[in-house]
Amino acid sequence: MLILALETSTEHGSCALWHDGSVRERVCPAGRPHSETLLPLVRELIDEAGIGFGRLDGIAFGAGPGAFTGLRIACGIAQGLAVAAGRPVVPVCGLEALAAGSGASRVVALLDARMNEVYGGAYVADGSGGYRLEDRIVVASPDAIPLPTAGGWVAVGNGPSAYAGLAARLGAAGIPLAGPAWPTAALVAGVGARALAAGGGIDPALAAPLYVRDKVAKTVAERLAEGGRA
Repeated sequence: MLILALETSTEHGSCALWHDGSVRERVCPAGRPHSETLLPLVRELIDEAGIGFGRLDGIAFGAGPGAFTGLRIACGIAQGLAVAAGRPVVPVCGLEALAAGSGASRVVALLDARMNEVYGGAYVADGSGGYRLEDRIVVASPDAIPLPTAGGWVAVGNGPSAYAGLAARLGAAGIPLAGPAWPTAALVAGVGARALAAGGGIDPALAAPLYVRDKVAKTVAERLAEGGRA
């Protein structure tokens, strides 16, 4: 199976080519918009592999949660390439990709959502190499994000490093931080390949980002109430 994967939900954008478990990855240069750098890197991967887009079995993309603009970039490019190649797309949740990258059996994925909030989701290994979401994905302040109460969990993601209070809560709960800090295209590719093999590919026209939060910025009143500036 041959999968192209795109991930731009954070400032750490990347693309990857997954071929039967072997992965080649390119990372977007820092300080430049993903919209400028992602497609040239994709072309590099395809040319290096000596294949055309028509050889792909599908295109996976990091659907979110994450930065609104970044999510639209990965989704839009995946749709355009998939339509041109006549291939399905596979939306992959970045929190699930983080959980899969940890290799642990019980994982709480915590990503910095900015605006003093964290995206969170608890995942349990399903015994077949995949991960099952427990309950739902949430976005909340670092002191209110739900954490598992039972033992045997590990945490992944950059949420704890972004918010000292969250790191302290994890320490008090006995949940160590282990695994990747943010989603990557290589992680998305692995989850996407498993999903595609199970029939999880969809029509490109149906692809959409995963928006957990319905606002991208705080109002002036909200910033002032928190001691910020208008």
